[in-house]
Amino acid sequence: MTNKTFKFVGSSVFNGKTKLRFANDIMRIKVLDKNGHADVNFKELPTQMDKASAVAHLSSIGFAGENDGIKAALAKAAKKYGEPKAVETTETTVENVA
Repeated sequence: MTNKTFKFVGSSVFNGKTKLRFANDIMRIKVLDKNGHADVNFKELPTQMDKASAVAHLSSIGFAGENDGIKAALAKAAKKYGEPKAVETTETTVENVA
């Protein structure tokens, strides 16, 4: 699995199949439209995220709504990319310096 992160995530329908799409540039919408994708819908993520975290974020904000195609795409992506990785943070502490 790569460590690649994305700023935008959304869905599109192509040849009757709904899939999640990941991008770093909102211009991806134009490319998908130009190539015949329908129902293109992207959201900007609050921070750069890997695919697993982006899928979890979409689920948490109710991105699918009542759309069964998007619900199925989210479930498939969650299974494919797994659980979001914990963000490692390094905590710096300052001790008394005498």
